[in-house]
Amino acid sequence: MFGKIFGTETTEKVLLYLQSYEEGYATAIADTFGISLNLVQRQLLKLEAEGPLVSQLKGRTRLFLWNPRYPFLKELRALLAKGLEMMPKAELAKYYRQRRRPRRTGKPL
Repeated sequence: MFGKIFGTETTEKVLLYLQSYEEGYATAIADTFGISLNLVQRQLLKLEAEGPLVSQLKGRTRLFLWNPRYPFLKELRALLAKGLEMMPKAELAKYYRQRRRPRRTGKPL
């Protein structure tokens, strides 16, 4: 979608995932797109080092989220939001609008 603006396709997917879900961890992102966990981890650490992301531990899981102190956060998120708006509906539903919490026990599908 963005071409080479973000460097790699993996970086683009990671950023769009975080724009859509606000937070995420490497395994969930890798499973969503069917890409290598190592690639996702590398991109998350790179983005954390560059500034737009921060991480925190929740139990044994490193959770990544937006860095509110990043000076270009508003502009970056606006660009990503526009990218999600322009995305085909099928791709948007497949990757960026998945259910994130479990269903209540006994609730029909």
